[in-house]
Amino acid sequence: MGLAAYSVKRVDDGWGVEHGGKIEGSYLSKESAFEAIAMAASNSIKNGHEIRITVPGRAEGEAALGVDG
Repeated sequence: MGLAAYSVKRVDDGWGVEHGGKIEGSYLSKESAFEAIAMAASNSIKNGHEIRITVPGRAEGEAALGVDG
């Protein structure tokens, strides 16, 4: 089977999920984007794919979950 790679990416003032070269979704935090990836990845696992998930570390001055305020 193939590889299913997912990445959490900064999009404007929130977060999105990159998969297959497209960034989709609009999430308030890195954690909520990760949770969306976990649901999608579950289906990929059932289809026999290798899974890779990437979530960026905290940028300087950023809150741990990437939420402003």
